[in-house]
Amino acid sequence: MQLSLLRQKSELANAAMQREILEGEAQPPQPYFDEKLRSSGLSYLRATGIEVLQINVGKLCNQTCTHCHVDAGPDRRESMSRETAEQIIDVLENNDIPTLDITGGAPEMNPNFRWLVEQAHKLGRRVIDRCNLTILVANGFKDLPEFLAEHDVEVVASLPCYMEENCDSQRGNGVFKRSIDALHRLNQLGYGHPGSGRKLTLVYNPTGISLPPSQEQLEATYRDELKSRYGIVFSELHTITNLPISRFLDDLLQCDQLDEYMQKLIDSFNPVTVDGVMCRTMVSVDWQGRLFDCDFNQMLSMGLSANLPQHISDFDPARLGNRSIQTGRHCFGCTAGCGSSCQGAVVKIGAAQ
Repeated sequence: MQLSLLRQKSELANAAMQREILEGEAQPPQPYFDEKLRSSGLSYLRATGIEVLQINVGKLCNQTCTHCHVDAGPDRRESMSRETAEQIIDVLENNDIPTLDITGGAPEMNPNFRWLVEQAHKLGRRVIDRCNLTILVANGFKDLPEFLAEHDVEVVASLPCYMEENCDSQRGNGVFKRSIDALHRLNQLGYGHPGSGRKLTLVYNPTGISLPPSQEQLEATYRDELKSRYGIVFSELHTITNLPISRFLDDLLQCDQLDEYMQKLIDSFNPVTVDGVMCRTMVSVDWQGRLFDCDFNQMLSMGLSANLPQHISDFDPARLGNRSIQTGRHCFGCTAGCGSSCQGAVVKIGAAQ
């Protein structure tokens, strides 16, 4: 079994080390993100409201993917407590935040996952489960598809390729076949079928140092290939750029490609994407209840500005909904080409030019 960076005792398990690498000197010299904003005639990033409360319930996962920015895996034990889960539901109950977005690790492995889903569903919130698919066919979790369907949970599922070899190279041997089995199960419950009300979104991220292709074109290819090969249907496809954090950062360093990849992100900076980046309309919560601008900042331990609430127990929608956003060079990943967010590409292909 591949170990997480933490269990390997890698220096990159330290978020401060990652920040030092990303913000340090490069050859050729590379601008900081805020400098790029200013030179493009843009102001600093600020939030425009809170439409999504995204919670990372822990780093325990049944997979150890090579691109994982969370450094999640079977050897991690960080897990959100019931007390923190209750504080999250209190925030939803007392604030008009329409979406609860649950991620991990494999979020379903957290013992409070089902309770969180049940409570958010009772409050009438849109609930998203960011699922790796294979957990749905793992022992002890095989009833999850029915549970998700019963509570109207939207499934956003990682499937980095419709080809077995490419998928397994990124996520581990046998992952593709188990993912296809899970997709068949979801399809049987109505997920991905037009008019069913059960949304199934697939997520593509590239291998190597490439940026995602056109989301619209790749979605059409995924539809044709998955339907013809496996009889699988889905609602939509999201393309997401790999950010140079944690295990993907480690891979870039091992291959001596970090400067090249960062330069590609910088050269592909698209000012049109800035208005639509996900951090402007979300607040991210870690497994301990600490608040961040996004899941990427969370993994780099880049907390909110010191004058803002730092923990879910001190949630203040007025202050958080208009906050200044902390940025770094990794933010070029969300603004390259068509842009990248938890909702997929930020702009249509024509606007990326």
